[in-house]
Amino acid sequence: MPRIVVVGSINMDLVTLAPRFPGPGETLLGSRFFTAHGGKGANQAVAAARLGAEVAMIGALGRDAFGDQLHAGLAHEGIDLAHVARIDDEGSGSASITVAAGENQIIVVPAANARVSLAQVEAARDAIARADAVLVQLEIPLDAVEATLRLARREGVPVILNPAPAQKLPAEWLSLASYLTPNQHELATVLGADEQTDFRELMRRAPCPVVLTRGGEGAWYRDDAHPEPAHQAGFKVDAIDTTGAGDTFNGALAVFLHEGLPAAVRKACAAAALSVTKLGAQGGMPSAREVATLLPH
Repeated sequence: MPRIVVVGSINMDLVTLAPRFPGPGETLLGSRFFTAHGGKGANQAVAAARLGAEVAMIGALGRDAFGDQLHAGLAHEGIDLAHVARIDDEGSGSASITVAAGENQIIVVPAANARVSLAQVEAARDAIARADAVLVQLEIPLDAVEATLRLARREGVPVILNPAPAQKLPAEWLSLASYLTPNQHELATVLGADEQTDFRELMRRAPCPVVLTRGGEGAWYRDDAHPEPAHQAGFKVDAIDTTGAGDTFNGALAVFLHEGLPAAVRKACAAAALSVTKLGAQGGMPSAREVATLLPH
């Protein structure tokens, strides 16, 4: 059973279904509203846990109703929450999500996620040192991201950096990552490059291995064993809600990384495809058995 540590955000998603996205100043009637557990960090932790990994989470929640619900949900998934702080004077993070025609638009309010600290990461050194892989994203303070990258590198643990929400990062940080997992927009932003540049060229410019997600097209990957970007096709499904597909991909990549990068990317694409067939970021996250059923023998 792979041991995965996820350092990242925990949010309550406030989801509205609509026939299309409203324009500026426009009011639309939606068809449904619901809340769902989310946050890139929590999503990736749940994805990994459902695929059979032993998962520990490093993050922060407020002492509010959302925080209680989110904490209970992660515990129900069997995730170790010893390093999830409860903040007395801050609410829990939230994300307002509009879903229309299978696509989504999202506004995130970090709240307690902005209090994840370097000290918190250092306090989890033993958990990180025992891990088979570490996942970190950019919905928490950048000093905690840097601390995670440096600590994982010192301990010799593979660390996957998912650069979302996208922002330019120091080349040194990228060189600390075992794998960078952006989409094309995120990769261009992280590198400070023109987004119109061919994505394969951007992958070659990165100072670390890259696994680039391309939605329904699948993913491309490049590392020392595959210096030229290689393609893994996506799996055809009927998409209902793409929220959380990228997080499912990252969680699966971490879980299956020990099988080698090509196999891990293939299984991550399958898991991501399954995840979009149901509503909610975590609603469609599959089990290892479901992933195996989708894959041709």
